[in-house]
Amino acid sequence: MIAEIFPEAYDAHGRKVARPDSRRKGLRSTYPMRRYVSQPLTVKCKSIFDIRRFLSGCRYVSDEEQFGKKDYWQPPEEFERSKKGDCDCFALWTWREFLGLGFDARFVTGRAGRYGAGHAWVQFSKDGKDFLVEPTMARAGNTIPRLTTLRYHPKFSVAWNGTDISFYSHDDRRRDPPLLTLISFVPDWLIFWVWVWVVVLLHLPFKLYQRVRSVFRR
Repeated sequence: MIAEIFPEAYDAHGRKVARPDSRRKGLRSTYPMRRYVSQPLTVKCKSIFDIRRFLSGCRYVSDEEQFGKKDYWQPPEEFERSKKGDCDCFALWTWREFLGLGFDARFVTGRAGRYGAGHAWVQFSKDGKDFLVEPTMARAGNTIPRLTTLRYHPKFSVAWNGTDISFYSHDDRRRDPPLLTLISFVPDWLIFWVWVWVVVLLHLPFKLYQRVRSVFRR
């Protein structure tokens, strides 16, 4: 779920800006951002492990399927009741919990994955280092391969200091770390993804059984 960011390839700090225009630049929050940090939560996490444990019990569902809308940023207090949502729902709740633990954390939107699809995640800073948090991969374990962060390209991020909301714009860095550095992380990346696919394949028959059973119940 967490990996250290390569500073050469990821602009973690960005530059402070006024609230980005949601129509032209992509920060399409359903409600004002202050709404996402103002309401009390019922799930009280005391550690990152508690956060991951809660997220592991949540299900990824598209906004179209859950709300009948193309895009809906579910407030954290709603997400912890429904325990389902898409990437921004996962990330907004995770951001709140990291803030609650005292981390210097941000909610981030940008592009991720092989094809650069729109995505939302969390980042935080600790001991002079920056880390990426992928809430939708909580079931994969406490950490994800560091090479995975190369697929993330932040566009905007949102910070909250307990009083004020701040917005940041990020540059798209295309410079990769030195080749020898990347090679040293390949074994960890391979072991992780082999393990993930083994788990997926082991659970596939059960998932198919559930799907077929639900069809015949209709």
